[in-house]
Amino acid sequence: MEPLVSIIMGSVSDMAVMEKAAQVLNDFRIPFEINALSAHRTPEEVERFAKGAAGRGIKVIIAAAGMAAHLPGVIAGMTPVPVIGVPVNASLEGLDSIFSILQMPPGVPVATVGVNAAQNAGILAAQIIGTGNDEIMNEVVKFKESLKKKIIDANMEMKKIRFPYKTN
Repeated sequence: MEPLVSIIMGSVSDMAVMEKAAQVLNDFRIPFEINALSAHRTPEEVERFAKGAAGRGIKVIIAAAGMAAHLPGVIAGMTPVPVIGVPVNASLEGLDSIFSILQMPPGVPVATVGVNAAQNAGILAAQIIGTGNDEIMNEVVKFKESLKKKIIDANMEMKKIRFPYKTN
């Protein structure tokens, strides 16, 4: 089994956030790998990874970093593979990470999810891969339907709640 998605984090301390992306990919049965690479501490390894990702069959890269969150952008600058950035709340409520990942120069896009929103990064990766894989797309559709069902079920439960002035 060869990975289709690569989850990269600047530090193993980010694993608590990134395990949510791993769980989503696992639930969708999408093969993935997880590695720690630092744009600042291991730049040569980051370059080797980024330049080799497409040739290894990687279809999407999910990259997380906190504080000076350059990892997603550095990777995006060296690969044709789509990169999804996950800002990690390491300081300043994650705003520093958001701005580091979001504000990319023209020609170097990084899709960016919310602070610590690795689950959304995993879902977005599945949607991207699903555009070329009917089996995965069907799983994404089922997942989206389950979200809809949760809201419908919640509304049914709320109808049971009684207050003297509640009208529905």
